[in-house]
Amino acid sequence: MTTPGPVPSTVPALPLNSGGSIPQLGLGTWPLDDAAVEKAVVAAAGLGYRHVDTAVKYGNEVGVGRGLTASGVARDEWFVTTKLDGEYQGQDRAVAGLEASLERLGLDYVDLLLIHWPLPARDEFVSTWETFVRLREAGKARAIGVSNFKPAHLDRLIDATGIVPAVNQIQLSPAITRREQRAYDAERGILTESWSPLGGGQGDLLSAPVLAQLAQKHGRTPAQIVLRWHIQNGLVVIPKSANPQRMADNLAAFAFELDTDDLRALDSLDEGPGAGVDSDRSGH
Repeated sequence: MTTPGPVPSTVPALPLNSGGSIPQLGLGTWPLDDAAVEKAVVAAAGLGYRHVDTAVKYGNEVGVGRGLTASGVARDEWFVTTKLDGEYQGQDRAVAGLEASLERLGLDYVDLLLIHWPLPARDEFVSTWETFVRLREAGKARAIGVSNFKPAHLDRLIDATGIVPAVNQIQLSPAITRREQRAYDAERGILTESWSPLGGGQGDLLSAPVLAQLAQKHGRTPAQIVLRWHIQNGLVVIPKSANPQRMADNLAAFAFELDTDDLRALDSLDEGPGAGVDSDRSGH
């Protein structure tokens, strides 16, 4: 008796401004360790996931790589993102940084490489971006982007290089909607990707009364309602879970729709412009 292989993915993909596309929902992997993330990637592949997000700072690229190998899914079906943090900013440090990530992942290239934080006090993110452009041209990264960048940071990158990031991954949820940032990204063809999409670290978003009401209305969980908000706002979303049932539940966010009143009710949860992590002050 043979073990059934991974099921085909049913997750829609969104186009990237540099060519190719990205699955709209993926598996977030922070703060899983190597052992846990390997199991999570294999389980996710079996459910139809083909997008996994990691970073040097997560310390789990080895486990992600092992999971990709053990998944039974061909490399060209996977969309793999990693991020280089401050240690790899400036003076071509990203070259060795990405090589080390590829070695840990067991890959020849990543599908998306992100600058993890702008770290504006260091003032090295423009030169780092220039290195990223060369890494893309060398085929080491199929697409390049940023994480936690504000419009002022992005203006500098684009003005200096003429190269628009494919993705800006930011902290985003109905409690932290970042409407101005999303509008800026959309005007320039940058896909906005949500980290901490279910509100982790932002109070108890999932216990908000409006979510209980919408969950009852649609026969869904509060988490599915929140993920559907991301999907209908055209965002890429990467919820983290090591639990196969929750992974399956997250995929089911594509199986229903919110109406205009639902979306407006969710937008009302926004805690305002001061909420969330400030990338100008973060030392990560």
